[in-house]
Amino acid sequence: MGTCSLAVDIGASSGRLIAGYLQDGLLKLEEVHRFENKMVKKDGHFCWDIDALFQEIKMGIHKCGEKGLDPESIGIDTWAVDFVLLDENDQLLTNAVAYRDPRTDGMMEEVFNIISKERLYLETGIQFQKFNTIYQLYSIKKNNPELLEKAKSFLMLPDYFNYLLTGEKVNEYTNATSTQLVNAFTKKWDKDLLDQLGINKDMFLEIKPPNTELGTLKQDLAEEFGFDMKVLLPATHDTGSAVAAVPEVDDTIYISSGTWSLIGVENRFPICVTKALDYNFTNEGGIDYRYRFLKNIMGLWMIQEVKRNYDNQYSFPELVELADKASDFKSKVNVDDGRFLNPENMIEAIQLYCQETDQPIPETPGEVAKCVFDSLGDSYQNAINQIEEIYEKQFTKINVIGGGCKNEMLNQLIADKTNKKVFAGPVEATAIGNLISQLISVGKIDDIHRARNIVSQSFDLKIYTADKEEKVK
Repeated sequence: MGTCSLAVDIGASSGRLIAGYLQDGLLKLEEVHRFENKMVKKDGHFCWDIDALFQEIKMGIHKCGEKGLDPESIGIDTWAVDFVLLDENDQLLTNAVAYRDPRTDGMMEEVFNIISKERLYLETGIQFQKFNTIYQLYSIKKNNPELLEKAKSFLMLPDYFNYLLTGEKVNEYTNATSTQLVNAFTKKWDKDLLDQLGINKDMFLEIKPPNTELGTLKQDLAEEFGFDMKVLLPATHDTGSAVAAVPEVDDTIYISSGTWSLIGVENRFPICVTKALDYNFTNEGGIDYRYRFLKNIMGLWMIQEVKRNYDNQYSFPELVELADKASDFKSKVNVDDGRFLNPENMIEAIQLYCQETDQPIPETPGEVAKCVFDSLGDSYQNAINQIEEIYEKQFTKINVIGGGCKNEMLNQLIADKTNKKVFAGPVEATAIGNLISQLISVGKIDDIHRARNIVSQSFDLKIYTADKEEKVK
C-alpha cells in the first residue's frame, strides 16, 4: 500500500486507526488497529482512561510498519465536550472526566441564573445539554475553584492527544464550538461569557480550523516509530468529520448514527432563531466554517447498554433479529429522558418507564430491543419534522452514516416512518471525513466538493424506501 494518511477515530465505546489513500481516483481504506473504550471510575468520577487511549494510538502507529504502511500524516478525532486542564508545567491538573458523570447535575440551571438561556443561545447557537463543557467548567468553578486558578491550558481530548504527539497546544474549531463558549459569529472564544461566569479565560488557546498543519512528531516519538509524519487537524469533533463524508448534502438530512444520533443539515450560517432554541437545535462548527445545524439525541447507547446488561450473550445483529420477531410488542419510551443517560441498569430503566406510563413491560430480549428501536424511530421522526418546520420545506432524502447504518431494521423503520428515501453508508464515515480533510491539507484533493464526489464514487450505499430496499453504487 505504501504512502497513506492515518485517521485516529475514537468514540465513546471503541476506537480505530484506519489508513487511507487514493487509487485511480477512489479512496481506499485499510483498518490498522481497533480497540475498546469505556469509562472508568477514578477519584469518585466517571472518567476516560486517556493514558490507555494514547497507548492504543501509539500501538496503531507501530502496526503501520508491520503492515508495510508509510503514513505521511495523521489526524485525530473524538467525541465532543470533554477536556483536561494543564498547569504551568504542562502537567495534568484534572482527570478526563466523562460527560456522563453526574458532576454537572443542576449546573445548567445555576448558569442560567447568571446568563440567560436566550442570550447563551443567541451568542453561541449551541443546544442545551447538561453535560456541555460550560457546565462541566462551572462545576469545577463551584467545587474546585483552585484548579481553574492554576490552569494554564484548556485542551479538549483530541487537542491533548495532539499535544502529546507534537508538543503543540491549540484548540481545534469544530470541537471548541461544542463547549457552548465560542461565539457562533466571530468563531472565537466568547470572553464576555467567560468573565461573567468567573472562568479563567487565559487558559483557552488559539482556535485553529480543520485542514491546518499542527506540526510533526516530537523527536522521541519519531525515533520510537522509526519515521516522522505531519500531524494535521481534521474536524476533531467526530460528528464534524462524519458529516464531511456525507456524499450529498443538498436536500439531504443526515443521521450520524452511533452511540449518539446526530440529526441535521449542513448550513453556511448559524440559525439562532427562537424556534431553533425551543426545539433545542445546535449550530456546531464544521469543515470550511460550515455549520452543522442538528439535534443531538439518544442513539445506540441504549442498545449498547442493553447488550452489556445481558452479559453480551447476544450480538447486535442477534438483538435486531430478536426485535424483528417481537413485532407485536408496541411499548415505547422517550429516549431523551434523563434516566437513560447513564442508568445502573438500562433494561430496568426501560421497564420502569413502561410501568410508570401504563404500557406493557418488555420482558424478553426481543421485546426490550424492539422497544429501543421503535422509540429511536419516533425520536428521529420528531427531529426531522422539526427541521422541516424550521426550514419551511420538505427534504426528500435521509443519509444514515456511521456504524449504526448497518442496522437494517432501523433504516427501514426510518424509511417507513418518514416516507423518504434513506441512504445507508458509508459505515466508517468519521474516519473517511478525517482522511479527506488530511488529503485536502496535503494537496491531494482540491476541496470538500471534490472530496464528497470521491466518497460517493468510492463506497457502496444501500437505499431503503417504504416497504423495500435496493443497493446503489
